[in-house]
Amino acid sequence: LGAVCVDGATGTVVNKGQAGPGQATSGPQLPNFGVSHHRRWMASLPMQDLRAQKETQSTKKRRKLLPSLKTKRAQDLVLVIGTGVSAAVAPEVPALKSWKGLIQALLDAANDFDLLEDEENIQFQKALQEDKNLVHVAHDLIQKLSPRTSNVRSSFFKDCLYEVFDDLESKLDDVGKNLLQSVLKLMENGSLVLTTNFDNLVEIYGSHQGMQLESLDLSDEEKVLEWAQEKRKLSVLHIHGVYTNPSGIVLHPLGYQNVLRNTEVMREIQKLYEKKAFVFLGCGRTVEDTTFQSLFLEAVRNKTDLEHFMLVRRDDVDEFKKLRENMLDKGIKVISYGDEYIDLPEYLDRLANVICQRGSQVRGASNIDTTLKNGPFTTSSQDQRMETEDEIKLGR
Repeated sequence: LGAVCVDGATGTVVNKGQAGPGQATSGPQLPNFGVSHHRRWMASLPMQDLRAQKETQSTKKRRKLLPSLKTKRAQDLVLVIGTGVSAAVAPEVPALKSWKGLIQALLDAANDFDLLEDEENIQFQKALQEDKNLVHVAHDLIQKLSPRTSNVRSSFFKDCLYEVFDDLESKLDDVGKNLLQSVLKLMENGSLVLTTNFDNLVEIYGSHQGMQLESLDLSDEEKVLEWAQEKRKLSVLHIHGVYTNPSGIVLHPLGYQNVLRNTEVMREIQKLYEKKAFVFLGCGRTVEDTTFQSLFLEAVRNKTDLEHFMLVRRDDVDEFKKLRENMLDKGIKVISYGDEYIDLPEYLDRLANVICQRGSQVRGASNIDTTLKNGPFTTSSQDQRMETEDEIKLGR
């Protein structure tokens, strides 16, 4: 077998030992860089190329499921969905990939509708390029596009949002659907779901599967309280708001003071972080998010005693180790689901199957145990239990 190398001048593949000097084979062209940069190049490939790469790696070793995570019950989990999930589900929508992508898409829409002066557009573009605090940039843009009134119908921001997220339904990727299927499976078995994303991809896919999911935001304290009390399990809490309700979108603590001042709501929300296991999916910096910190982290003490999980891609070993060390101080175990984004759906699918199957077995064993204790259910046994209950009520 001849060794394959890359011609430094042309960047074409040369099969050493079979083709002469400078003769290119009919194989694909590869970028002209060293092996050390190969991973970064792979990460930049389109989703369809990643799928092809996945198919050729059938012998690739899968990441094992962490025992402390796979033994959890679905009802003990809170799934935290970040931009990484939305980017995988609808990879053709730039606004879903990052804060910068979202702000750029909003700016493009605002310019298309002639809502910004040239100087204003230049200032926003400059702020984006300089990587200033993107949440503040987004907040300033929303303020610019929103009127000085509470009437959301007259807000240009609403028009820009609908333009950016137009027809999401048709842009769902097949690999991304597998990811959402696992999320729905865990929800059906009792997991709660919250997200930092403005999109409603989980709800859209849920409707395709016959599940009617409700979108919640922090503007409705009563519903948020019921969600935290697990009375609205088939709801998705959008802590920054959802584009279908522009008036509920908040990027600054002043926007959700109503929730922060409601001691009952805050107590229930923080109880979730202390009692349940949060599983962060596609979340790069969610833990640094000011809204997330205000809701879940600031009042919680002894975070190192907690056990939460963050599923991340292990593309850079040094960065991965650094993240793992930093998150342990917050009670979060950082877990690698693989080296490529394409590995996440398969990992989450296995995890959801193991957790839900274990839950079914536990419920089955519980039912058998109840039958053994009480005897088989018959009409006479039911009458006997009713008589016993009546005697208890009468004080006999």
